[in-house]
Amino acid sequence: MTLRVTGKVVTPSGVIRQGCVEVVGDRIRAVAEYPSVRDGHWILPGFVDMHTHGGGGHTFTTGDADSARAAAAFHLRHGTTTLLASLVSSPFALMRDATVAFRPLVEAGVLAGVHFEGPYLSADRCGAQNPEFLRDPSGDELAELIELGGGTVRMVTLAPERDGALEAIKLLVARGVVAAVGHTDATWEQTRAAVAAGASVGTHLFNGMRPVHHREPGPVVALLDAPNVVCELVADGVHLHDGMLGFASSVASPERAALITDAMAAAGMPDGEYELGGQAVTVADRVARLGRDGAIAGSTLTMDAALRHAVAAGIALPDAARMVATTPARAIGLGDRLGALQTGLRADLVVLDDDLNVVRVMRGGNWVE
Repeated sequence: MTLRVTGKVVTPSGVIRQGCVEVVGDRIRAVAEYPSVRDGHWILPGFVDMHTHGGGGHTFTTGDADSARAAAAFHLRHGTTTLLASLVSSPFALMRDATVAFRPLVEAGVLAGVHFEGPYLSADRCGAQNPEFLRDPSGDELAELIELGGGTVRMVTLAPERDGALEAIKLLVARGVVAAVGHTDATWEQTRAAVAAGASVGTHLFNGMRPVHHREPGPVVALLDAPNVVCELVADGVHLHDGMLGFASSVASPERAALITDAMAAAGMPDGEYELGGQAVTVADRVARLGRDGAIAGSTLTMDAALRHAVAAGIALPDAARMVATTPARAIGLGDRLGALQTGLRADLVVLDDDLNVVRVMRGGNWVE
């Protein structure tokens, strides 16, 4: 059976104003002009969120499979057809249990993998990470998690200034896991050493990092300047000023800038009291902050809202589409399978109205209820 989705199709090479995405099975068979189309909806590739801790009242951070499945379903309704389940700093036992619990969800395609944001992070830049669990990288721990996961562990964020960090980065990369730099007080030189060792992602750039200084550029400049590093950006107007969002995305270009949600369980939920990594979080006016010190504790963002915010901030829609789909897919090693409206790739797409609100979502050739 052939499905045809028509409208203003956003492709890697530009917008086809009168376009059609032809789907057979779970694949895109063709993307082409369709002259009979008039005033159709926007058609974008399915969003790829490489950094999210939960949503819809559910969390990934406890390692509970049912909660993870529900959180993924919540984000799917907002156009995220591919996501990593991001955990926060925690004891090794929880990391092991989560890897085992999430492996069947990865094998079933519910999740694209697990992202361990910590615990190998800087105490000085821990942000909303629980300082009780921070420690130096352990090659033995990482090797065990990778073995347990059988492909489940897809990304690990660490601080390159911690003892053993460069060896850990080399181990991760050698085993096919993305090494990311984040929650770090590293110098420019230390960050460049991490990139040279194989780190290829900057975790929520600017946030949880030594700030830029003209005599010590620090990690932000080193990551923006590295041609092989994808820089995550949280486009919610809280984590970053819109001017900084525009600056970073223009310096890195849409090919190296990825929008993420960094969402926690409160995404899509009312203001109130929540939890993240064993710490109390208060959400007020849709902003999540730690109860103990007011640090930003993830976000309540969804990827469709991130796209709208980026476009409102002045980023052209085709560039924003690349930043929510194509670039993050490539960053986590899935660019040959999904992330663009392109012949042969998995048929993941989001239909948006002219206000960029989600109308329909397709994943693997099937419309989401």
